[in-house]
Amino acid sequence: MAPFWRGPTNPDDPAPFADRAAAGRAIAERLAHAGAMDDLMATGARPVVLGIPRGGIAVASEVARLLGAELDVVVAHKVGAPGEPELALGAVAAGGAILIEPWALDAGLIDEASFALEAQAELARARAREMLLRRNRPAIVLDGRTVIVVDDGMATGATMHVAVLAVRSAGARRIVVAVPVASDEAVAMIRLVADDVVAVVVPKYLRSVGEWYRHFTQVDDEEVAAFLSEAGAAADPAAG
Repeated sequence: MAPFWRGPTNPDDPAPFADRAAAGRAIAERLAHAGAMDDLMATGARPVVLGIPRGGIAVASEVARLLGAELDVVVAHKVGAPGEPELALGAVAAGGAILIEPWALDAGLIDEASFALEAQAELARARAREMLLRRNRPAIVLDGRTVIVVDDGMATGATMHVAVLAVRSAGARRIVVAVPVASDEAVAMIRLVADDVVAVVVPKYLRSVGEWYRHFTQVDDEEVAAFLSEAGAAADPAAG
């Protein structure tokens, strides 16, 4: 397994990424470093870049453009704690993959039956959202392909973990996870399920992903759909 990159942080610039497009350019540069793209193109087919919406699509779009890769979406939703939706106890992907964090059970934050109910509800929302974002465009077939899964950052890694499981179940030959910023813990966990992990910056402490961007505005579903539509039209002008 190739190593991930631990980019140096500049103490005078605590937010090294101007925005998500700049973060995508930084990822593409890392992927091209030391001939890494040679491995990604080993099958002779273009790699597929999958963004995790919402913010991950804005990053993935730039990665795909610079690498000449196909762009698609992998919808993964976290399953939050009762009364604390931002605390991820697990995650689901639209393809059906479900992940529960063992520590959440050990800590008594949720039981398996309650999690199953929450997970099924979130799974239904993820599937509906995936259909909405694709606007009736078929999903790119991943069987036998090299897939780069991109998000705008990884804090706990739960959402990325379930996304990788979904991509693996879809038959991807090789999975590379690429993010602008990630915690040590998330990188260590994702390295167990992905073939490679590329993180531009791995800070000693990661309080939130947004603090590593100078501009970290919300990305809505309309913008995500537009990124996907533009990429599809560029790949097949007749379909635009």
